[in-house]
Amino acid sequence: MEEQFDIIIVGGGIVGLATAYKLCTQHPDKRLLVLEKEKEVAQHQTSHNSGVIHSGIYYKPGSYKAKNCVSGRRELVEFAKTHKIAHDICGKLIVATEESELAHMNKVYQNGLANGVEDMELIDSKRIKEIEPYCEGIAGIRVGCTGIIDYGDVARKYVELIHAAGSKVLTSQEVKGFERGESGTKVITQKSSFFGKHIITTSGLQADRMAKKEGQKTDAAIIGFRGDYYDLTEKGLKKVKHLIYPVPNPKFPFLGVHFTRMIKGGTECGPNAVFVFDREGYSKTAFSMKDTLEAFGFAGTWKFFGKHWRFGLDEYRGAFSKAYFLKRLQKLIPSLEMDDIVSSRCGIRAMALGPEGEMLDDFKIEKHGNAMHVINSPSPAATASLAYGNEIAVMAGEYFKLK
Repeated sequence: MEEQFDIIIVGGGIVGLATAYKLCTQHPDKRLLVLEKEKEVAQHQTSHNSGVIHSGIYYKPGSYKAKNCVSGRRELVEFAKTHKIAHDICGKLIVATEESELAHMNKVYQNGLANGVEDMELIDSKRIKEIEPYCEGIAGIRVGCTGIIDYGDVARKYVELIHAAGSKVLTSQEVKGFERGESGTKVITQKSSFFGKHIITTSGLQADRMAKKEGQKTDAAIIGFRGDYYDLTEKGLKKVKHLIYPVPNPKFPFLGVHFTRMIKGGTECGPNAVFVFDREGYSKTAFSMKDTLEAFGFAGTWKFFGKHWRFGLDEYRGAFSKAYFLKRLQKLIPSLEMDDIVSSRCGIRAMALGPEGEMLDDFKIEKHGNAMHVINSPSPAATASLAYGNEIAVMAGEYFKLK
């Protein structure tokens, strides 16, 4: 007889754990189980990002991301204070280095105003120098409410609170299949099986596959993009005090290479964004035949590449040439030299594409039977995890008719 739960959540990243935490809060009488395939929670996107507490300035006003980033950020900061999780609201600069960037920089600023982002101001080149003496720009935006944190620490605190509420988080439990019955679903892992009345999948890089495994038809596919980072050396560290970002390219969903001071020390530079041949391969040469065939077997991949091939080639140059990566960083800090940076880690971001090659820019949740599937939970998912988790929990309460 399998152990029985009211809800089983598949995926122990920050969104799945925040959802479980919120469900425990909203429905304290329900017993939950989170299943994670790795030995520890938060081993993929959660622990491989830059650790930035995003302000909400970039996102289209009225979008799910915009509303939840601003409210989620504020809740996250209070959560970190309450639970004594190291964080620093250090602020950041978004810097324009060319006249052609000013129009979009002003649009970003207007987005921030519309989204209710506090402590922002437009600044000139003199003010940029006062804040970041080595940075060169013609204008910029100072965003005072941006911060830094370790999202792995946040995720582990969610686990503590889930356990304290009487529910469970189990690791090293890779879900292999589902067997639906009249009163719920048996979830089968490589080690055991569990019975859940309701199922929620929050599987990040494997979101499309997990949904299909459970029986959900979806027209979206997850494509992985690797981001490579460099660290500033001891010599280079003095050139960056806070966070420095370029004005983002409005034609592409990535923010461009930037400088991020880390909560546990050091400063990262990056990331670029290159297509990966292995969804969970954290090296430049990682290759998975399964992942590659699936990616190129999806028509949307080819349509996406057709639209963005020039950008893609440029990103690949940065992946294999330190000199080219440095050149991109020098746009913001011209005095940066080769011995100021050293190759560091990488992360992989799950991008959901539609059948026409369109990037799904906002949340995508699909429901059927006794299951809900979070297909796409894009950045700022970590910053907004408490808000996203709350939204999913409320949605689950209504859809599953939880009392």
